Amino acid sequence: MIQRAIRLKTAPEIKKMKRAGRIVAEVLEGMEELMRPGVRTSKLDEFAEATIRSRGAIPSFKGYPHLSGDPRKAFPASVCASLNDEIVHGIPSSRVLREGDIIGIDCGVILDGWHGDAARTYAVGRISDEAAALMEATREALARGVAAIQVSKPLGRVGHAIQSHVESLGYSVVREFVGHGIGADMHEAPNVPNHGSASSGPVVEVGLVIAIEPMVNAGGFEARVDGDGWTVRTADGSLSAHFEHTVAVTERGVELLTAL
Repeated sequence: MIQRAIRLKTAPEIKKMKRAGRIVAEVLEGMEELMRPGVRTSKLDEFAEATIRSRGAIPSFKGYPHLSGDPRKAFPASVCASLNDEIVHGIPSSRVLREGDIIGIDCGVILDGWHGDAARTYAVGRISDEAAALMEATREALARGVAAIQVSKPLGRVGHAIQSHVESLGYSVVREFVGHGIGADMHEAPNVPNHGSASSGPVVEVGLVIAIEPMVNAGGFEARVDGDGWTVRTADGSLSAHFEHTVAVTERGVELLTAL
């Protein structure tokens, strides 16, 4: 597949994206208080949409087109809520959080035509040591991916750093879903895989804005899509964790746009 040319962003555009990113960060931070047994995932979605709209922004995900192009299959919620063995794109519903669950929340926001996108995995009550270790490995993988970005060096350094860390701990990196460029559109060039050679991909330039999002499985990397056409889960039923930030390469260095 031939990717579209990478659209580098100006400093004023990055500043606008940071405002969108801050709203994403506020949603994800506010979710911490809701991660209790007995809470329905639909309540998480209601909180997210209310927060986003109260800031004068729009949820990026709500109504996002399905790959099939069928408008009846557009994403129906403001956040993705992915429980336990679900990797990404879980649909909020009447499902109730239970003690020991882990849940990935992915949130996207449009403000004044610019997107922000980030994700975080949360513990519900007391979780297993296995789940806690997986979450920490994924959080650290994201940090290492961000740290690997360097102007005039290949973007593949990001995925290589993520994969190296994850696999050194005995986990696997999802191959089928990747990070992406972001800006006036939610998904832009370039793709940002979480695996691969450090010498692969385009050369990093000032003005590059990307969403880095390691998705890490406790078991194998294979995934399958549920009958709803959206929810992606591990093929072997193992736990999965997901962390994501939108980051910009500026004259001053790499900046997280989705952090408070």
